[in-house]
Amino acid sequence: MAKTTGKGGKAKSSEIFAGFQNLRSEQRQLANKISELEMDLNEHKIVIETLQAVEPSRKCFRMVGGVVVERTVAEVLPELEGNKERLPQVLQALHEQLAKKGQEINDYIEKHDIKVQRGSENASEVPREDAPAKSNVLVASG
Repeated sequence: MAKTTGKGGKAKSSEIFAGFQNLRSEQRQLANKISELEMDLNEHKIVIETLQAVEPSRKCFRMVGGVVVERTVAEVLPELEGNKERLPQVLQALHEQLAKKGQEINDYIEKHDIKVQRGSENASEVPREDAPAKSNVLVASG
């Protein structure tokens, strides 16, 4: 399908590979963003639990856009709770995008007849008895 000969074939296969790498990169970026937002959600929960036990007039500090601002607990707590309520919706949308990107990658693989190799051909393969054993050996000469 994607196999052609000559210089044009190599250029086409490198374009196909670049497209595949681009899709995988986008998938990784989505997964990283999901992970980051899940950590933010957990941090929001911890901070909200902590601030609920504090008197509302007490001052606290919050980082907004890289700048630390001084506020009171009464001002910060509703903002944090609002953010905590919106984060699951954003995470759900990102999970849907990640699933679509995975399907897009699978379609791209099928369309261009790409064979994906992972590490070794069969990770669960038992070493043969006649094959040399792999081991780490440190030899010190005296």
